[in-house]
Amino acid sequence: MKKLIFVCTGNICRSPMAEGLLKHMLGPDYGWEISSAGVCAATGAPASPNAVEALREQGIKISDHRSRYLTPELIKEADLLVVMTGGHRDAILAMAPESAGKVFLLKSFGIPQSTTDIYDPFGEALDVYRRVRDEIDAALPDLILYMMEKRS
Repeated sequence: MKKLIFVCTGNICRSPMAEGLLKHMLGPDYGWEISSAGVCAATGAPASPNAVEALREQGIKISDHRSRYLTPELIKEADLLVVMTGGHRDAILAMAPESAGKVFLLKSFGIPQSTTDIYDPFGEALDVYRRVRDEIDAALPDLILYMMEKRS
């Protein structure tokens, strides 16, 4: 089974929201293992309350999420690393330069291919988390098309 890891900073806001949204869209039998990690994450922290609430509003449960640090081993095992910012990409490449061909910004898939970062809502109001959730959600269909091409 192919492995996709969403990556952000602390693995408590953006990447768990992306993980939850994508798992919800794909369902359990898609053929990819979807997870998340952070380049500066403390291990075992829950998702931020506003991230949990923003996804709960969409019928998606991430309250069981626990953060984890992105290790060189995780990078090596992953088939695809989807990052929220260029800084996350740079951190991965500093740790594992050989992974360059499998590290992509979330918004770099599809025709518009943007180099725009996903804003970090940490410590912000629920409305900011909703905007970030919706921005992530809007980028996922193009990622799914890419995943379909890479599935076999």
